[in-house]
Formats: sequence, C-alpha cells, structure tokens
Amino acid sequence: MKPLNLETLREAVRDGRVEWRKHVLQKLAERGISLSAAMQVLLQGERIQDYSEDQPFPSALFLGYISNKPLHVVAACDNANRRAFIITAYEPSLDIFESDYRTRKK
Repeated sequence: MKPLNLETLREAVRDGRVEWRKHVLQKLAERGISLSAAMQVLLQGERIQDYSEDQPFPSALFLGYISNKPLHVVAACDNANRRAFIITAYEPSLDIFESDYRTRKK
C-alpha cells in the first residue's frame, strides 16, 4: 500500500473533514491534549514515520511542538473520500525516544 498522502491529509484537516473516535477523545482529555493542538501538529509538524501497511488506510506518526513541548500524533487518511482519522496523540517519553523525539531507542 502507498504511504499516507500528506497533501490530502492536511487538506482534510484544514477543511474540517476529521474523524474523532470516542476512544481518542477520551484519551486526549485524559492526557490534557486539545483537539486544536493535535490538528496543529498535523498541519505544521514533521512526518517522522510511515505506517503504509496499516488497514484500512495508511497512517503516519507526526512530531510537532506545542508551547515548546513535543507532541506526537498518529493519523490516517482515506484518500478516496478525503477524510482524516486521528488515531492517537501523546507526549513522547524519553524512555522510548531519543532526545530528538524522532528516533526510537534501540
């Protein structure tokens, strides 16, 4: 499968064609992450890993900074229907990631 189409994802986010599942909304609330912060990372952040084999749509991990704090967002994109799906968002841990927040520790 092809990797996530970044242009289509960002267009969907800008146009408000974003699916937020109840589980994701609960996790964001528990983690103190706003919907707007997650969307900002998708619009302006860096794609750091592709999950092109994810089903039913390819997804990717994005890194952005909100108020100088790192934030990871995983999102998928349905290219045919031009919709974005937010899978999760979290503050990356230095236990798992190197200090660049891009590289997983071995």
